[in-house]
Amino acid sequence: MNWIRYGSVLMLLGVALGAFGAHGLKDALTAEGKQTYQTAVLYHLVHGLALLAVGWLATLKPAESLVRAAGWAFVLGTVLFSGSLYLLS
Repeated sequence: MNWIRYGSVLMLLGVALGAFGAHGLKDALTAEGKQTYQTAVLYHLVHGLALLAVGWLATLKPAESLVRAAGWAFVLGTVLFSGSLYLLS
């Protein structure tokens, strides 16, 4: 159940950061920066959806260590990949 919560939080943050980028940063970013920011939001949301899928799989196989490892990999991927793109933009 925790993976579903984590996925939901990631999705919430992805939507909020996407809205902030579209409205709050539209005059602050260059065209290249906007594209980088959009890529960060897209992958942020994709990782959030994947984490929701991990949560669903965890309900089917609660003792499976690979499901847990996949969940942490998606969390880490969001922080490292999307986070670096947010900073780059």
